Amino acid sequence: MTGTLSGRVATLCDEIVAVVAPEVADQVRHIGVRLHEPLRVAIAGRLKAGKSTLVNALIGRRVAPTAAGECTRVVTRFRYGPADRVDVVSRDGGRSSLPLDDDGMIPQRLGVPAGRVAYVDVMLTSARLRDLTVVDTPGLASADTGVSARAEEAVGTAPFDAGIDAASASEVAAAEAVVYVFTQAVRADDVRALEAFRASSARLASTPINALGVFGKVDTLVGGAADPWPVAEPLAAQQQALLSRCVGEVVPVVGLLAETGEAGRLTAADCAALGRLAQAPDLPLLLASVDLFRTRPAPVDAARRERLLALLDLYGVGFAIAQLTAEPQLGTGELVRRLVAASGFPRLRHTLQETFTWRSDAIKAGWALARLERLAGHTVGRADAEALRDAVERLLRDPAYHRLRLLEVAQRVATGAVPMPQPWEQELIRLATSDDPRWILRLPQAPAGQLAEAAVQAANRWRVYAVAGAGPAQSRVAQVAHRGFHLLAQSLRTGAGR
Repeated sequence: MTGTLSGRVATLCDEIVAVVAPEVADQVRHIGVRLHEPLRVAIAGRLKAGKSTLVNALIGRRVAPTAAGECTRVVTRFRYGPADRVDVVSRDGGRSSLPLDDDGMIPQRLGVPAGRVAYVDVMLTSARLRDLTVVDTPGLASADTGVSARAEEAVGTAPFDAGIDAASASEVAAAEAVVYVFTQAVRADDVRALEAFRASSARLASTPINALGVFGKVDTLVGGAADPWPVAEPLAAQQQALLSRCVGEVVPVVGLLAETGEAGRLTAADCAALGRLAQAPDLPLLLASVDLFRTRPAPVDAARRERLLALLDLYGVGFAIAQLTAEPQLGTGELVRRLVAASGFPRLRHTLQETFTWRSDAIKAGWALARLERLAGHTVGRADAEALRDAVERLLRDPAYHRLRLLEVAQRVATGAVPMPQPWEQELIRLATSDDPRWILRLPQAPAGQLAEAAVQAANRWRVYAVAGAGPAQSRVAQVAHRGFHLLAQSLRTGAGR
């Protein structure tokens, strides 16, 4: 699971273990083990924002319950395993195993008092979890101020519900990346909740560089079976502006369609029922509201219509019927593919791959080095602390690890901690988050020689900015960017690539 950067850090951890005290070695060993695990992404958001629905779509199985219950009030980690298994981890470290219920989902009742649960550890045979561990979190910023106050006091920073304890909070904080899920307009307390969540998570995880926003349930923006996308796209852009210091992008999604399609829940019988509904003489009236769809006479019985609403809601039903009206012979598989496309989920999946999976090597390496630095600051033994700091500094002197310094300064700029003119900020973020010199330098058709010259010019611009016109904080950022473009120019000249 380790890449070039994280693999070197894992080797460094092995070397440190041999020279420090046993109690320090145990912590370093834990950091090294994490480097061999898949990238861990936490799904955060308000209660009933659609987090669990999104988790199911990402996993490709409907295993996370979406109705409120014991298991939606605790942290749940989904990871790959050789067999399906649910373990309830208690605060004292004990584990009790549960089978999935008859529907293949986590049982609503965990068999352990909620106050004793640290988190639920779910192992699944889903191939999608080989490269990505998903952490489903309780709701943020409950309207129940008493619950929120107790949770905030328990965690110290992030306002989770259900009195989340330190063990649960640490499970969330261990995530290297974060997806925020919200619906409708962003409110002021949404922003505060997201800022608090960011404060509780890993250093490089929840910044605009390594965090995404998901605008879920966009089908609820309009009435009946009307197309929500003309409303959803501009609203997502507005939300992006409001959350620009929290997330790198806001992606609108119809979560229920994504879950139904990705988890393969729509059957041939469902498709046949949709085809019969397409022949209904009063179809426009049926699709005018959920109540009319349920109660009007129709060529499909009430139970099947209720199932279709549970799978697709009214927008999905209307979309599917429109596809079958245009192509009556459309197969179930193709209809499912079109429903997934209509959900907006493919864009989200692509964005996740570009933003998280592609950068996972650097994200994990940066996370581990940050943990080693923090451990050095809290280590009592002077020799152990010096050994940790020396090892980290030795590694960071390697030019290959300058990428981590770039990510660190880019996230400071992106969050507004270090203000910088927008063109400079954008160029820095491109340099920190991509290995494509044509994209970084905005020269999509340029040959290598022209790219190398452009990289030299960029390095010179940042060097000048560092010594003239920049404050102390901007100057430090500019020096890191200068070296980054200098290294890029060198790699282009030697033909080695970045």
